[in-house]
Amino acid sequence: MGKKPKQVVVLPCSGIGKTFGALARETAYELVERVRPGLATLTCLPLLVINDPEAVALVTENPVITIDGCPKDCAKKSVEAVGGRVAKAYEAIKFYKEHKDLKPEGIAEVNDTGRKLAQVAAAEVAREVDKLAAGEGE
Repeated sequence: MGKKPKQVVVLPCSGIGKTFGALARETAYELVERVRPGLATLTCLPLLVINDPEAVALVTENPVITIDGCPKDCAKKSVEAVGGRVAKAYEAIKFYKEHKDLKPEGIAEVNDTGRKLAQVAAAEVAREVDKLAAGEGE
């Protein structure tokens, strides 16, 4: 019988009021809900900040991918602050720099173009999810 794949935790930044924070969240939702449901799961950044035991256990016992909206790396730093290790860190702006034809706009949620960019970004992140779930790259 084959080894059960690991669950991969995806932690987007909160980035409230920032376009690339909204893109980070939309990318994570796209990934978890449509691209890799059941393999990737989300947790909430504020739960780590308040040291919620379930959220802390999730990020310390599983591979973690962070998607930050800006260079402050709040999601990445929050995982590290509770003793977790980030297997792969992304900055949402990188996806836009690679696909300038898909300019995201909006702060509470992204526009249609931003959702298309989130789909492209989720496909890229999914490749990393697959590696981590298979036990590679840790």
